[in-house]
Amino acid sequence: MSVNSRILWVDLENSPHVPFFKPIIEELEKHGYRVVITARDCFQVCGLADLYGLPYTRIGRHYGKHKALKVVGAVIRALQMRNTLARPLPSLAIAHGSRSQLLAAKILHIPALQLADYEFSNKMPSFLSSDWIMVPETIPAGLHWRNTSRISTYPGIKEDVYVPTFKPQTGILSELGILEKEIVVTIRPPASEAHYHNPKSDDLFYATVNWLSGIDNLRMVVLPRNSSQAAHIGKTWPALIGEAKMVIPDRVLDGLNLIWHSDLVISGGGTMNREAAALGVPVYSIFKGEIGAVDKYLASTGRLTLLETADDITNKVLIQKWERPSSPDHNPRPALKVIVDKILELV
Repeated sequence: MSVNSRILWVDLENSPHVPFFKPIIEELEKHGYRVVITARDCFQVCGLADLYGLPYTRIGRHYGKHKALKVVGAVIRALQMRNTLARPLPSLAIAHGSRSQLLAAKILHIPALQLADYEFSNKMPSFLSSDWIMVPETIPAGLHWRNTSRISTYPGIKEDVYVPTFKPQTGILSELGILEKEIVVTIRPPASEAHYHNPKSDDLFYATVNWLSGIDNLRMVVLPRNSSQAAHIGKTWPALIGEAKMVIPDRVLDGLNLIWHSDLVISGGGTMNREAAALGVPVYSIFKGEIGAVDKYLASTGRLTLLETADDITNKVLIQKWERPSSPDHNPRPALKVIVDKILELV
């Protein structure tokens, strides 16, 4: 099959991949490469890609939480990718943990670079291992990946790739019906359909909402991961939603902008926690799976507080207005350049 060395392929499989890859794509285009983008239709991926102005081809969806369905879904999506990619083929496939893209790349004989920042995610079988892997330098790569000669690292965390270019937009709180004087707590429920999900995270989520519901002058903005989770939350706390103590946005929001205008963040997932940490917003994790090296690093430096029990919620979470700087820290961080340089080296 014909291959064009000036064409690269980026797959967006989960919502955090959209802001992460946008500056990478822009830098690659500055170097004269054409980037083909595919996106999975789940977890607001396509909505965020539209919000960020990324052109993409919609391929595949989510097939549920059961392992067998995940495997079937990955294979189906890989075959759809194989049949959809235009010729000539790209010279390199790039993604952040996309199993479907990796399988499709193997079928099409396209070299693949996979990025990762959570070392406890399900590993690929050896015949599907990526040609190259990039991880944050805080992860002890030799303990988690077989062939360390194929592993590169970048400084900082993946959120350092895009947070320096973030520019806040005013008006998001008023759009949600929230007053500036109110304490805003943004909450991301646990990823209940992820393979690494621990039900104890759900217990902490329920305890968090129930505790915050009794605090005056406070509003919760809850960001469900999908429609079924939103429906469950609506059935569990109808009174809180009815009185607007809890707000569930009815459209896709710029997560960074919401975090910036929040006074604190409480999340059962990694990316929102790390985005808040990168912005300097007070953030608390209710994630109860195996804690990855990146979160341990952030916790050790005081940028993230890990909540272990319901008592931790009331004892460690500080409910107060955040003294927001006039603007985010726009100083460049080396992660973006290191990742782009590695891609250019590979192609």
